[in-house]
Amino acid sequence: MSELAYSLHLGSDKNRKNVSRAKAKSNASGTTSLSNNAIQNARQLSRVDKHNYRQYDDNQDLIEIIRGTTSLYDDVKNLYKEEFEESRLEYNSKQTRDDRKIDDYFKKISDNSKNDLACEIIIELGDKKYWDTKDDKFKHKMSNVYKEQVKDLETLIPNFKVASAIIHYDETSPHMHIVGVPIKYKSKNGMSKQVGKSDVFTKTKLIELQDKMRTLCIASFNKEYGLNNVLKTKKKGRNKDINVKDMDGYAEMQEEISKNQERLEKANVKSKELDNNSNEVKEIVDNLKTTITNKDKYVLKQDDKEKIVSFIQQVNSTNDEYKKMQKLSVTLSDVDTELHDNREKIKILTENNDALNIKVKSLEKKVDKQEDEIDDLKEENSKLKQTINYFENLFSKLVSFIKKRIFGKEKDREDYMHFSKELYEHGIFRDETIEDIQDDYIFAKEHDNEKNKDDLDMEI
Repeated sequence: MSELAYSLHLGSDKNRKNVSRAKAKSNASGTTSLSNNAIQNARQLSRVDKHNYRQYDDNQDLIEIIRGTTSLYDDVKNLYKEEFEESRLEYNSKQTRDDRKIDDYFKKISDNSKNDLACEIIIELGDKKYWDTKDDKFKHKMSNVYKEQVKDLETLIPNFKVASAIIHYDETSPHMHIVGVPIKYKSKNGMSKQVGKSDVFTKTKLIELQDKMRTLCIASFNKEYGLNNVLKTKKKGRNKDINVKDMDGYAEMQEEISKNQERLEKANVKSKELDNNSNEVKEIVDNLKTTITNKDKYVLKQDDKEKIVSFIQQVNSTNDEYKKMQKLSVTLSDVDTELHDNREKIKILTENNDALNIKVKSLEKKVDKQEDEIDDLKEENSKLKQTINYFENLFSKLVSFIKKRIFGKEKDREDYMHFSKELYEHGIFRDETIEDIQDDYIFAKEHDNEKNKDDLDMEI
């Protein structure tokens, strides 16, 4: 079981100093990619393009593109077109002056020093020490882990649109570069949809994102590799360790340790008694005298015998306590091992559970957002129905008005019939509408002819 470090860096213009770049190149992961500069304009985007695709050293074989094409520059530019074109046209339609219209939003942001054109996020799991011992086959299994990270990022930050995601395997530690555009919606000034790094990546949101992404990453890693590795504890105390008191069997274990402590104290008392009595027994043995008849036999007084017997009993009793102490030592050793194993198991289970909770909450947010969108669409649909009904009534009134004019004066009839044909030619009237009007026109003409005949007969 290994403890793996995790890092998620968001590009910042604060890291443009030479000292920051030098520090990045000597970091523990062994990668030179953590200089982590912001992408503020098209020129910098081009530089990132060349770096990420290894165009400087023509080493494309050791990179893997998991999102986007072979041109980061084109991917970002196309994303701008896809995301902002409708909003740009809407904004331009409301402008009365041409100099206020936006011809190219990509160029506008690139020329504006107040905004970043795009954002780069670098994700890395494990450091140089860990990856130094792994072969290329093992390293390349990180592709599936990082693919999941891109999906997780899009789920957690839906307002960050990913244009490109590339994994670098040409350095000691496999790491991923993600380039995308953060979007701010419903802006009151300018275009309704705009680039908005400061709105999407606030300090609080970034910390939350890092915490969630690292939890999801280790879960994906263990699933892909079939391991039970854990994350290194984050600094600044943002990680919460499981308290030993919350573990199963803790109370029982404490009671057993308390009992064994009492045994230990008794053993200490008996050990001191043995020390005193052993000196006394030694003195008795030293002072033993042989019998007159046999020098190999010693004379032992009754009092001394009782002392020796008592000493032997104490030794036996102490040996029993010692055996118990040996058992206690083994038990404590087992408890220590079990505690360590349980800590690691609990940590793994906690991280997996946290990862699952993050995914569930993200899906819940997605469902809530979709439900809100459905409600908005229902409301919009209701308004559209009202508008359609209004224009249908208006259209019916127009057709009725034309028909009345056709049945009126002969001069009006020809004018309105000609007007109806123009409406048909311009796609305003459908086939059935113009046919209906033509039928009324023919009927009106025939009616007039019949009327003229009747008038002529009456004159005769």
